[in-house]
Amino acid sequence: MKVIKTMLVATMLLPVLLINAQPPREAPMQRSAMRDSTGGSGIKDIKKSQKSVTRGSVTIEGKSINYEANAGTLVLKNNQDVPTISMSYVAYFKDGEKDLSKRPITFIYNGGPGSSTVWLHMGCWGPQKVNIKDMSRSRAPYSTVNNDYSLLDASDLVFIDAPGTGFGEIITKEKGGAGEPKDFYGIDEDGQAFASFITQFVTDFNRWNSPKYLFGESYGTFRSALVANILQSSKNISLNGVILLSQLLTYSNMTETTAGNPGTDMPFILILPSYAATAYYHNKLPVKPKSLEAFLKEVEQFALTDYALALNKGADISADAFNAIAEKLHNYTGLPVNYLKKANLRVTGPQFSQTLLGDDNEIVGRLDSRFSGDAINPLSENAQYDPMNSFIAAAFTSTLNSYMRNDLKFGGDAQYKISGSVQPWNFQRRGNFIGFPNVMNDLARAMVYNPSLKVLLTGGYFDLGTPYFEGKYEMKHLPMPASLQKNISYQYFESGHMIYLHPESLKLLHNTVAKFINDTH
Repeated sequence: MKVIKTMLVATMLLPVLLINAQPPREAPMQRSAMRDSTGGSGIKDIKKSQKSVTRGSVTIEGKSINYEANAGTLVLKNNQDVPTISMSYVAYFKDGEKDLSKRPITFIYNGGPGSSTVWLHMGCWGPQKVNIKDMSRSRAPYSTVNNDYSLLDASDLVFIDAPGTGFGEIITKEKGGAGEPKDFYGIDEDGQAFASFITQFVTDFNRWNSPKYLFGESYGTFRSALVANILQSSKNISLNGVILLSQLLTYSNMTETTAGNPGTDMPFILILPSYAATAYYHNKLPVKPKSLEAFLKEVEQFALTDYALALNKGADISADAFNAIAEKLHNYTGLPVNYLKKANLRVTGPQFSQTLLGDDNEIVGRLDSRFSGDAINPLSENAQYDPMNSFIAAAFTSTLNSYMRNDLKFGGDAQYKISGSVQPWNFQRRGNFIGFPNVMNDLARAMVYNPSLKVLLTGGYFDLGTPYFEGKYEMKHLPMPASLQKNISYQYFESGHMIYLHPESLKLLHNTVAKFINDTH
């Protein structure tokens, strides 16, 4: 299996896989060990849940909020009371909330698979955020600043690091436990781990009756579909809302999968509006429209009609129609007409990233195409790195490690794993049909099981990894009664995959999500 590795979202070229819409099997973990406060020290025993409690204050849009921060690990056990895994987390609880049944709590995680939750913690919702300026490089020493748009005004927050990331560890037999990597590194296994963590967390912290929300980014949206299904149908935990940032519910709609899945044109149709937005941003359109949003509506319509019809014809398309579509794609993407013809009207994300600014020997970012950088090999067919990552990775890694130890007093000399070694990831699921990993059925089942469940989909126009139009298409095709579509709302931003890197978008995202939470509990 060929794998293209990139941070935050997997772009694997997958073999044929089994898919399943039923709640997956229970992983071998049920209960946590007793919580053991470290009083601000490191991780003394991986087989025991540990935490450090500190206090802080954040000012959100001019209003000061005091809070308690709990940084720690939660150890889960199997049915024989043997520890299997520790998962690290940071939880923030607003002071003065006497009736916890009226205080929402949101469980937050990034994706990968195999990413910790450093990005949403230090860039989006935590009370402190990394001090970087949008679209500019920074260098050490890095710092944090008050997060004017932390979500703590609307909800208590629990940032969960995925199995094998953060300070968490799989507790294998050699370490005195009963866990194995195969118990956690897979679609179903990961979903069960998060569902078990959340179940134990609401027990330990007495939050069973609080309004509950899931917030996932990238593969975290894929995970949220499973976790919402498992929590409600297997754990008897009802959710008020699921918030999806940069959605991916099926790998079949990614252009990177088409090399191993010829004859599937939907990925090219759904990414086209993001190509158009990128060309608009970089002034590569032959004629630049006045309004980005109006322009994208036009491209969306073309993508689902004339472009889709042309691709569906395959080799039967006439020469005149082929040339006309190539000209239209040039007008919408800025790519050369001859290049589009050589690509047979089908350009993958990595090809687009390499080619749009090719005359200047530059590439555009995959996860945020506003970013650009020098091409490693100007003659390459595909972009060989993501410029966005080169701007932000060191700043996020450094500030998280410093903040955990110096402010939250947790971690000591233990390693915080920004990304975990979670390969090989098990993409095989129980089921009775063949295809690429797909959790649309899981989200649909969660919404059917709980008809009052609300879903908010958010995305960035400049995201070539999980294109915004792909997310919209998936939601419109969920296999559920059409009447439940009214439970889904949408908000898009002039930003990329990590919407919150753009300051104006972070403010709008905060207001959108805070209103969603306030309106649904």
